[in-house]
Amino acid sequence: MIKIILNGARGKMGKTIAELVKSQEDVEIIAGVDVVGERGDFPIYDSIFKIDEKADVIVDFSNPQAFDNLLSYALARRIPLVMGTTGLVESHRLKLQDAAKTIPVFYSQNMSLGVFLMVMLSQKLARVLSDFDVEIVERHHNQKIDAPSGTAIMLAEAIQEVRSGAEFVYSRVDKRKKRDKNEIGIHSIRAGNLVGEHRVIFGGEDETIEISHLVTSRKVLAAGALKAAKFIVEKAPGYYTMKDLVDSLSC
Repeated sequence: MIKIILNGARGKMGKTIAELVKSQEDVEIIAGVDVVGERGDFPIYDSIFKIDEKADVIVDFSNPQAFDNLLSYALARRIPLVMGTTGLVESHRLKLQDAAKTIPVFYSQNMSLGVFLMVMLSQKLARVLSDFDVEIVERHHNQKIDAPSGTAIMLAEAIQEVRSGAEFVYSRVDKRKKRDKNEIGIHSIRAGNLVGEHRVIFGGEDETIEISHLVTSRKVLAAGALKAAKFIVEKAPGYYTMKDLVDSLSC
């Protein structure tokens, strides 16, 4: 039985993960962390440092403000960490990579296997269709704080890897000129209770190709996070991503 600490237990993703765990026999949540502590199926503390329960892995879907305390606790206890929080910046990623020298760290801005495959396809198309314009459009619910989404950034960064000199453009309101060929446009929509949709548009002279991914339930993200937790729990210290997880599933 894999014992999990769930950071961000009362958030939308935290609640979805907690519900999904009930249907799985090989994992259990022994404690959670959120701003307001409470007790339900498992105790939820208002500080991660109050947790004395022994855990095998930490799954995090909180916010960047909780990052330093979370990482400090994981390192002190030598607990593997699955990081699903979005809105992290480069300094956070560097800290995760440094922590990976001591503990196993799994990081992805989207826990859907489908999204990872979309990233791979987008990168391949960007390489082959080198003269096509690229635009990314993401849509999420009106409670999402960060924009653009972590997934949109992940897609853009993957394309940027094969497009030398490509620059991200988040708005053209103040631009009074034609689109530059090296632009990767990124656009965010926030409305209603949309769970998550991403589109990558490749626009050529006489044809357009679109790749899209639509999430209709957070369950798909929760399932991916639990797969990541099971994958990483017995790994050696290192920095792991969705590519490592997908590679393990295809063996």
